[in-house]
Amino acid sequence: MELRLLRYFVAVAEELHFGRAAARLHMSQPPLSRAIRQLETEAGAPLFDRSPAGVTLTSVGAVLLDEARALLDQAERARVRVAAAAAGTATLTVGILGDGTDPSAAQLAHAYRRQHPRVEVRIRDAGLTDPTCGLHADAVDVALTRGPFDETGLTVHELRADPVGALLRADDPLARRDSLKLADLAHRRWFRFPEGTDPLWQSYWNGGEPREGPVVRALQECRQAVLWNGTIGMTPLGHEPGEGLTVVPLIDMPPSPVVVAWNAGDTRPLIRSFLRIAIAAHRT
Repeated sequence: MELRLLRYFVAVAEELHFGRAAARLHMSQPPLSRAIRQLETEAGAPLFDRSPAGVTLTSVGAVLLDEARALLDQAERARVRVAAAAAGTATLTVGILGDGTDPSAAQLAHAYRRQHPRVEVRIRDAGLTDPTCGLHADAVDVALTRGPFDETGLTVHELRADPVGALLRADDPLARRDSLKLADLAHRRWFRFPEGTDPLWQSYWNGGEPREGPVVRALQECRQAVLWNGTIGMTPLGHEPGEGLTVVPLIDMPPSPVVVAWNAGDTRPLIRSFLRIAIAAHRT
């Protein structure tokens, strides 16, 4: 399978919409559709279920998505390391979880660039199934992410803690409430993460209870699961939920910590500097 086709497939899988994926890839929709059909021929099975309402991953597509992301990450790491070796420059690979629009993250990027103008920073935008953003797999040097998760073998520093709320359709009867408790959501269908997701992470974002509902892997999939199916889930307060959605505070949930994490024992100056700058950025 060509890396080009895998990139196309990942874009469609994350957007769950051929038009949006084509715009993201800066190409027209017909050649994208042909490329996906070619990939399905090579895979020997459909990768997407197509309907007038949109597209969803098949079970085969879900397996390929995990493998494709790993292959593309490996190829990109190889490219960056070879380029850095050729140029004689230092690199730092930073994993960022889900929504990278946090203003503090933007301040961190600006400050780090100002203090380390010759360091090439590579960003790995991680899905929601791995809150360590690839640390356990040595795919990144440092992660800007959220807890809780298994911290075995990692050093974790909390930067702040954000309250969370229930993510609902704007026309949901509960959307008119000023606040909610988990008991108010007990009999609803929730979006949830795949088997094998960190159990601490899974438990927190499902309110400490086993839930029934569609499986999601990325922030956009969470929002679309709520918008299209009327399912519910949790999200940090202060993030724009998107058109047709709203967030109602949950008053009996502990806040979600924003953290910097790296592999224990890694004392490289670039990582220590990243932590110091991150702490300063989250104080402002």
